[in-house]
Amino acid sequence: MVRTQIQLTEEQARRVRRIAQQEGVSMAEIIRRCVDRGLEESRPSRTELWERALAVAGRFEDPAGAEDVSERHDDYLDGIYG
Repeated sequence: MVRTQIQLTEEQARRVRRIAQQEGVSMAEIIRRCVDRGLEESRPSRTELWERALAVAGRFEDPAGAEDVSERHDDYLDGIYG
């Protein structure tokens, strides 16, 4: 865990404290759960990721001039990592 410090409004602190007491956990745990929910909501959907990938597919040329990468990708990867 990484220790961090935040400032809450009086209302936020009161609500977090109340929920923590009701659930029998620390205020820190309630805040971690809220952060996790917020991060999950801001994560791009699978559809968005596909759309981003499709938007750039085929838009760049190989500086070495290779035009058959989609057919010979294993050969190229073997040459790089083999």
